[in-house]
Amino acid sequence: MNDLGDAHMRIWTLRITALLAADAQDQLAWLGERQWDTESVVEELELLCRVSEGLAERGFFESRNLPDLRAIGRCLTEIDTARGADLWNEALITDPAWSEIRMYARQFLLATLGGWHQPLPRRPMK
Repeated sequence: MNDLGDAHMRIWTLRITALLAADAQDQLAWLGERQWDTESVVEELELLCRVSEGLAERGFFESRNLPDLRAIGRCLTEIDTARGADLWNEALITDPAWSEIRMYARQFLLATLGGWHQPLPRRPMK
């Protein structure tokens, strides 16, 4: 990928990680009336973790910050969407894996940006 594309993917990764780091109530408020399928969310976040590895290889993230993103990836593989909440809105509250993901996302943002309280990404259109 070129530098412009990598820079965009870095920003995208930081924004999504900010959403993962937010308190559950803030995440639910961000979701609003939208109902997202947990399995789809997990797939997208697994992609985010894989992309961040390449970004680190190309110098867009410090490799010392990757353990937290790798830990998020491990948590995602443990989420059993077949037995868990179908909707991410429900899973954020009922599945303890999301609390663990929240912790790792906060650690990543602290190490990368100096603070985990970051603006949430713009909400997608309905």
